[in-house]
Amino acid sequence: MSNGAINPGASASPVPVTGATTFGPSALLTPANGITVLRLLATPIMIALIMLWGASWFTFVFGGLLAMSDGVDGWLARRQGTTTSGAFLDPLADKVVVLGALVALVAKGIVWWLPVALIAAREVAMSVYRSVVGRHGVSIPARTTAKVKTLLQDVAIGLCLAPPLADHKSVLSTAIWVATAMTLFTGGQYFLDGRRAARPSEAGTDATSDPVDGTSSAA
Repeated sequence: MSNGAINPGASASPVPVTGATTFGPSALLTPANGITVLRLLATPIMIALIMLWGASWFTFVFGGLLAMSDGVDGWLARRQGTTTSGAFLDPLADKVVVLGALVALVAKGIVWWLPVALIAAREVAMSVYRSVVGRHGVSIPARTTAKVKTLLQDVAIGLCLAPPLADHKSVLSTAIWVATAMTLFTGGQYFLDGRRAARPSEAGTDATSDPVDGTSSAA
């Protein structure tokens, strides 16, 4: 046998198998965004269910699945790459789902309008505030308390949709007010964060160089 013979089995090097698809920051058509859009489209259905049936097991399960889908699109975003469009759509979907459900609960007479009005005012004001300071180059990093706020809002809505608690107005009122208190508290946190970030000379350079958690821009 010739020393220059080629071994056919060694002629092709193994091709590495890549894991999950990674999307760049400018990507738009991603699985995470797809789930977020579905959440937006499902919100009118949830509102209609609340208006038709109020507290019912079907509405409770539907609302629960809608709330849990927020965690699914967040997990996909972390696994496949966060995007600018996702950072905009995800918190938008959170606010649309929560406010849509709360307004329907008020219209149905299940909860009082005042805490819902406070939550809505805070959510709209904070979205406007972050947009305004963003135009001046100020970025406000997402806080863990914002995720807790969204969780408390979802839990409060879920309790209002659970048939066994339909007649326990004090329990539902307490849940809504706890969610309202957390919502206002986080709004104050973000306002102070924005003021500190706008004054780097007072806050120090580290305050403006901290990376923003791209997996969620919930506020």
